[in-house]
Amino acid sequence: MRKRKPLTTMLAAAVLCLPAVGMSAGTAAAEPAVPSGGQHGFDKVIPAPVEAEPDPKEKFWLSPFTFIRTQPGSAEAKQVGKYLAEQLRPATGYPLPVVSTRHSFLPNISLSLGKADERVGEQGYQLDVTRKGVRIRANTGDGLFAGVQTLRQLLPAQIEANEPQRRIWTVPGGSILDYPRFGYRGAMLDLARHFHDVDEVKAYIDEIAAYKVNYLHLHLTDDQGWRIQIDSWPELTTVGGGPGTGVDGEGGGYLTKAEYAELNRYAAARHVTIVPEIDMPGHTNAALSTYAELNCDGVAPPPRTDIEVGYSSLCIDKEITYEFVEDVIREVAAMTPGPYLHIGGDEAHATTDEEYRTFMDRVLPMVGKYGKRISGWDEIAQVDPPTSAVPQFWDTDGEDADVAEAAARGNKILLSPATKAYLDMKYDENTELGLSWAGFTEVDDAYDWDPGTHIKDVPESAVLGVEAPLWSETLRTLDDIEFMAFPRLPAIAENGWSPRATHDWESFRERLAAHGPRWELRGVNFYRSPLVPWK
Repeated sequence: MRKRKPLTTMLAAAVLCLPAVGMSAGTAAAEPAVPSGGQHGFDKVIPAPVEAEPDPKEKFWLSPFTFIRTQPGSAEAKQVGKYLAEQLRPATGYPLPVVSTRHSFLPNISLSLGKADERVGEQGYQLDVTRKGVRIRANTGDGLFAGVQTLRQLLPAQIEANEPQRRIWTVPGGSILDYPRFGYRGAMLDLARHFHDVDEVKAYIDEIAAYKVNYLHLHLTDDQGWRIQIDSWPELTTVGGGPGTGVDGEGGGYLTKAEYAELNRYAAARHVTIVPEIDMPGHTNAALSTYAELNCDGVAPPPRTDIEVGYSSLCIDKEITYEFVEDVIREVAAMTPGPYLHIGGDEAHATTDEEYRTFMDRVLPMVGKYGKRISGWDEIAQVDPPTSAVPQFWDTDGEDADVAEAAARGNKILLSPATKAYLDMKYDENTELGLSWAGFTEVDDAYDWDPGTHIKDVPESAVLGVEAPLWSETLRTLDDIEFMAFPRLPAIAENGWSPRATHDWESFRERLAAHGPRWELRGVNFYRSPLVPWK
């Protein structure tokens, strides 16, 4: 039997194979090509941690000998370790092998499950940095992944580069204990008004995951397009999602089931859960124009490529409507690993209150029948949904009697107030992209609100979390998506994760400024708000 080489020998051999970049074994004491130090401290982390105690006497240097040590037997820890290595290798040029072992005398980044402070719960972590190494502890893989995102931000901004950088990589010493205020921190991307392909969605997943956002809500159907394959109604995508669909006739396309599965796998590897939305009974012109039998008069209306809302509706009194809806719910539920299925329910102005209730009384039980938890826009609160349902508040005035009553009955509420969290609102009157029906939303507007008190008569205990929707009426490219999301998405993420006691605009704008160089290195297009002192 061949003897296994000692870990030190394996690492040294890996280092000898590296190009002469960064810090080598023979130049460990060399001066860094780029200054390192205090500007990359704990005070740059977004979202702000619950507790952070810097230790100026301690710091850890990544070197060609550093490896990532994961808890033996833990597939979750190993997966997070591999992700971390993939993030750090390009800029450092170091091998950073991922090794499952309990102990080591060599410098390492340790990822372990268990023995963390009980306060970290299911999504939090502890991070400790000394000259001997970095240790991240958590109770779950989700917690380890959150800790890794913080570690990435503790490193200099150049860690985001796609090619080796000549510098010393320093992690400031100290400890962090961190966990989220709310368990649900989401982003929404509209694929219906303009289809964004798999690579664009993956890029967005990477960007939201960096700020501890753990849900991606995909708006898959609307008046302008149908963007998810349904085998039992195949023309939904070939016609309703075909060429010429989308606002202004631009942005046709759809996700096949294989592509949707690929997105779910990709998201899961970044500890993000996908929430699919099939909007109904309104926002359904793409389906109505494809299948005439879904209309009350049996006549298919023409496709729509404008941005008007509220005119379309499935036929409430026809049985085929419910056959159609159940087929769609069954297929979408079967291909979705996550617990939620969003049924829309907003702006159904073409139905009466009675018709709306009749429709929802038939449809809401279908979601549970196929093993999913109901999510929907806040209009669903008016039909007294089961307490497991999650109304998503999107209104502009901070008040909704139906939502407050649902919260009193026991429903959890997801907050997406349009004046604060809608990332498609213009920053100001000069913004070329976006809409302004809810007003202008600068980065301070996105930051300066409290989810725990935002809706009248809805206490913090009834709040599931926050979500930042990004509608795509005016968006065409990934650059457009990023420009509208950044820097506002980190503001929403901090409102969802950080304790209210850490909320401070002056601190946030300074921390945000330090993230500009990171986005530039990653090629992320962002709005250079005049309110932020960009570095």
